[in-house]
Amino acid sequence: MTVTYMTGEGLRKLKEELKEMESVQRPEISRQIADARDKGDLSENAEYDAAKEAQGMLEGKIAQLKSLIASARLIDESTIGTDEVQIMNKVTIKNVHTKKMMTYTLVSENEADLKNARIAVNTPIAQGLMGKKVGDVAEIIVPSGTMTFEIVEISI
Repeated sequence: MTVTYMTGEGLRKLKEELKEMESVQRPEISRQIADARDKGDLSENAEYDAAKEAQGMLEGKIAQLKSLIASARLIDESTIGTDEVQIMNKVTIKNVHTKKMMTYTLVSENEADLKNARIAVNTPIAQGLMGKKVGDVAEIIVPSGTMTFEIVEISI
């Protein structure tokens, strides 16, 4: 079983999502299946087929979430330092070529949200920054080539 590191907030959101699936979505799909079954011949009933397919997909998602929750290990945010880049750090980097500054928070894969500048620690950029200190330069291979970043600031 793969261990997944996450914050308390990330785990709480997963548990809420699971509860919603089990207590709201699952009964709704069961109702749809029952309604479709009441309409007669199941061999030519597209509504029944669609509802059964939706049920299968939902059950797969529920199983996946349960597995993720079972393998979750909480990150003790009080032990996170800023001497070098690590998970849960907010890192300000400067693209050496364009001089553009960017700030990202490095999070677990399931908490990544690029719109909110939260990137997963398993992405090429995060991997290239891990373990670096302020002032270090990181050459990171990305799909479009090699990018060079200078670490400007590390915070929590």
